[in-house]
Amino acid sequence: MTADIAAAPAGQAVPLPPDHPKAGSGRIGVLLMNLGTPEGTGYWPMRAYLKEFLSDRRVIEEPRWKWWPILNLIVLSTRPGRKGKDYATVWNRERDEGPLKTITRSQTEQLAERLKPLAGDRIVVDWAMRYGLPDVKSRLQALLDQGCDRILMVPLYPQYAAPTSATACDQAFRALMQMRWQPTVRVSPPYHDDPVYIDALARSMRASLAKLDFEPEVILCSFHGMPKAYLLKGDPYYCQCVKTWRLLRAELGLSEERFPLTFQSRFGPDEWLKPYTDETVKALALAGRKSMAIVAPGFSADCLETLEELDGENREIFLHNGGERFAYLPCLNDSPEGIDVIAAVVRRELMGWI
Repeated sequence: MTADIAAAPAGQAVPLPPDHPKAGSGRIGVLLMNLGTPEGTGYWPMRAYLKEFLSDRRVIEEPRWKWWPILNLIVLSTRPGRKGKDYATVWNRERDEGPLKTITRSQTEQLAERLKPLAGDRIVVDWAMRYGLPDVKSRLQALLDQGCDRILMVPLYPQYAAPTSATACDQAFRALMQMRWQPTVRVSPPYHDDPVYIDALARSMRASLAKLDFEPEVILCSFHGMPKAYLLKGDPYYCQCVKTWRLLRAELGLSEERFPLTFQSRFGPDEWLKPYTDETVKALALAGRKSMAIVAPGFSADCLETLEELDGENREIFLHNGGERFAYLPCLNDSPEGIDVIAAVVRRELMGWI
């Protein structure tokens, strides 16, 4: 047996004795991880999702004694109904699921096809949500059950942030802590300045702009916001967003005035990263801009924050305040450009394993 192990090529399974307990090995897992989505738009599915999300100490850093009564007595009494109506406007009724789930599944399926030439069926690709289903723990176990003793975890966030990338990894590490036989794991880094990502964004934007029947006077580059306090505590998210914006602006040949940077989706009374998207949209309309577009390069897939907030709420803000033509440019999603980015990140991070 010792000789067999020594002679076996790295990463390949070694024949076991006939009486050895069943054990799978020799395969590599790739787990795509995104934020999450409720299981339905009704009050109780929304409440369950929001409770898991807003109970995460990476997301809300307020002291527990202060946040618990606010969350349970106020937020979870009023917000599920309101957000459920918002989700209903973007819900995939054919599959009865949120768009983020539909798109992430498709990304996974297409990535698996892209990776087949590398190692055949030795690479197993799966997906999970940090909040909701499919959960991270069960999908890690599913990869182990298929013989994956090495797993690459891929948070689908181009820019790193503690409330996104870090909490996804936290959830995976909590699951690993309960395993007697842990797989070897890697975590892919953020790709906010990866040339493949910047090029894909530029190509996608040019294609979307070419389909419009007008030329936007302004193209707003909107990233998800976060409390300013998180930046001051050392979170690199803001800096990585600015770098993405700067590189994309250079690639497209746009000025700062034509392609301004903003942050959306603020929640609560604290100051968040500025300038705010909704306030900027209103100001542009009031200043006489008649046409604009919005793109959200920090999202790997369209979701409530892009389809309802940007394409819905901000469209209404612009048109209500004097604007005339508005367009939302879709995320990379499961487009060929989007899969180009994910595949490039995964291939790079699998080096040495395949």
